[in-house]
Amino acid sequence: MSAVSTAAPELPVARVLPLLPLPHLDREFDYLVPEQFDADAQPGVRVRVRFAGRLVDGYIIERVATSDHPGKLGFLDRVVSAEQVLTPEIAALVTAVAQRYAGTRADVLRLAVPPRHAKVEAEPVPETPTAIDTPAAVEIEASGWEAYTHGGAFVEALRSERHPRAVWQALPGEDWPTRLAELAAVTAASGRSAVIVVPDQRDLDRVAGACESIAGADAVVALSAGLGPAKRYRRWLAALRRDVSIVVGTRSSVFAPVRNLGLVAMWDDGDDGYAEPRSPYPHAREVALLRAHGTGCAVVLAGHARSAESEALVDSGWAHDLVAPRDTVRARQPHIVALADSDHALARDPGARAARLPAIAFDAARSALKNGLGVLVQVPRGGYVPSLACGKCRNPARCRRCNGPLSLPSAPGADGAGSPTCRWCGIADTNHKCTVCGSRTLRAVVIGAHRTAEELGRAFPGVPVHTSGGTAVLNSVAAGASLVISTVGAEPSTPGGYGAALLLDGWALLGRADLRAAEETLRRWMTAGALVRSGTDGGRVVVVAESEIPTVQALVRWDPVGHARSQLDERVEVRFPPAVHVAAVDGTTAAITALVESTALPDGTEVLGPVELPEGQRLPAGGGEDRLPGDVQRILLRVPRRAGGALAKSLADSQAASSARKNTEAVRVQFDPIRIG
Repeated sequence: MSAVSTAAPELPVARVLPLLPLPHLDREFDYLVPEQFDADAQPGVRVRVRFAGRLVDGYIIERVATSDHPGKLGFLDRVVSAEQVLTPEIAALVTAVAQRYAGTRADVLRLAVPPRHAKVEAEPVPETPTAIDTPAAVEIEASGWEAYTHGGAFVEALRSERHPRAVWQALPGEDWPTRLAELAAVTAASGRSAVIVVPDQRDLDRVAGACESIAGADAVVALSAGLGPAKRYRRWLAALRRDVSIVVGTRSSVFAPVRNLGLVAMWDDGDDGYAEPRSPYPHAREVALLRAHGTGCAVVLAGHARSAESEALVDSGWAHDLVAPRDTVRARQPHIVALADSDHALARDPGARAARLPAIAFDAARSALKNGLGVLVQVPRGGYVPSLACGKCRNPARCRRCNGPLSLPSAPGADGAGSPTCRWCGIADTNHKCTVCGSRTLRAVVIGAHRTAEELGRAFPGVPVHTSGGTAVLNSVAAGASLVISTVGAEPSTPGGYGAALLLDGWALLGRADLRAAEETLRRWMTAGALVRSGTDGGRVVVVAESEIPTVQALVRWDPVGHARSQLDERVEVRFPPAVHVAAVDGTTAAITALVESTALPDGTEVLGPVELPEGQRLPAGGGEDRLPGDVQRILLRVPRRAGGALAKSLADSQAASSARKNTEAVRVQFDPIRIG
């Protein structure tokens, strides 16, 4: 294990968790603490220890007087820093997350604690009273919550240091950053801290600004992966050292090391950006719930739409609904219409079902522009023409070199620009020929944002056209008559709201082969619809999809709760998360078969598969992420919710045993992945 020592037995012992990538070494090891390190070698500090002949990083988990190890112990090689960066609460959370996702604590710690920046750590610590020690003396104004049933009672529960749990459905046009900031400020004023988690940088800027305006800039810190190493570590240390009482951040900020946590709030928990792409692949929502369970703090899961997972919490009684009365919802929502809402509408525009932009959508856009208001046009895909097919037989157009999908990145030009190009290898195929029928003609399967902007620019000459998506996402656009073409999730806001929103190509969102297609589509639509003016001067939302589809009906009624409940009922019927727990095991056929056969599966476990993964699926290999060629398969292990912990432990034990046998063949285990197929 390490170099042995003949030191006196009265030396204290530190239990260290080495940061090793091997599952069978995910445990503490005892080391003697030399006298010169005694003051600094406290629980939570970073250390260096000798393990198997080499120096490795680790954390001291606890100090004990003696060790139960029968052999001789080695010494701590070095205390990297006296800063206790791993608090007892975060250490317990890291353990809970590792157990929940059949992973190792070393992997979770990589997500929870940022890399050390020595220069920042050496900066002088302010001697002024911390924000938590000096709570605001003024009463926080939170009258906006009175619009919601039991909203005022929820705020009062936070103010009186109780721990309510709720799933909040924000009204259309709601200033939701301010509402969340009010909850955080009320929590901070009671002497506790709050963590608000958001999906992206745009939302982070809005919520952080709202928190600063209510609680003061000195009480708030914003954390995100986009910060540089020094700035990120400086802000993270501010939370650790109790210099701030409100932390706002993206996915990893759910691990923020605040003290006396009173509230964890998450906006739009259905966003797929909350799913961590690194092992053990935890979802930030589940980490937040584990943290709330461990600390007993208040929880708010918020959004315009609702995920099936959030509805399951309400259905179980763990959390309560925080919604507005129906008459308030009807008064606040914009006017929403779908294709063929009536026979009369279909008679006026017989081609509505076949048209990409029917007459009703043109009328809504024309009316908004005439009144000097902006028009938001939401499209499912970016680019120009992101998907092509043979113009004769409709077979998908594929690259001759790598079999990747062909797209049209820009409008065709005389200089060869805009030729069909492979989305995988990037090579243009100017002389494409269909491999099935031999035709050289191509047709668009999906129209992208840039092509849509080009078409609408011609339809409304003289009107400014903005595009938002990809690497050029707009935070907001100026008020006034303009067309804003946005991909889903990149919709910018505008002062006062849009006059109309056109939700195009609904079939492309609803028709995806995905368990969450309907839930995700409604979430995207409601996010766009919430940006449209409401009330007496409200705008119109036109969704280009069949009106009889349940998801479209939920949008027309603005009923995310009912839709989430139906989605949960469907998941219960087909036995998929969140009604059950599912573990996806990926790897070669031999590797996943060996792992499953060596696992003591809980009673009632169903084994589904194996099936082939999509081309280009990434799997861990050689300590990093790499593409595995050839036989890449997936097996699903499905168990009732009560057996989820037992399945995770069995899979973790099997991976540890495989690691101890030095089996290096790559296998990936994901618990309740957001994409099952």
